[in-house]
Amino acid sequence: MCPRVYSVTIITHSSVEQADIPPVKLRRIFSMRQLRWQNGVAITVFVLPSQHPLHQRFSKEKLGIFPYQLDSIWQKLSFSGLGAPPIVVQTPQDLLEAVRTTPGAIGYAADGTSKGVKVDVN
Repeated sequence: MCPRVYSVTIITHSSVEQADIPPVKLRRIFSMRQLRWQNGVAITVFVLPSQHPLHQRFSKEKLGIFPYQLDSIWQKLSFSGLGAPPIVVQTPQDLLEAVRTTPGAIGYAADGTSKGVKVDVN
């Protein structure tokens, strides 16, 4: 049986005003270097566990880095006391629900599964 092939979509809470997020800004957000949206609302980042296939695909396709590199960035922030890593949820459904119910939230989903959240048009 062939593995399911899908695309990754960036999703945000309906309160996020930005319609599309360029790759450079995505890297800043998911590396926890940009903490607020342009309108001043705090950004809450939700991700899946590093070993999850959707997270691995997201890291490579949308951020252009390997998941272990992203983990390293988050560990440095956490251990240095300069920041906090993103919130890890266990399933894609949990990630959708967390983004849908958290103002200022951002995450990712497999194409076609993002009901109730804004989808990045980029």
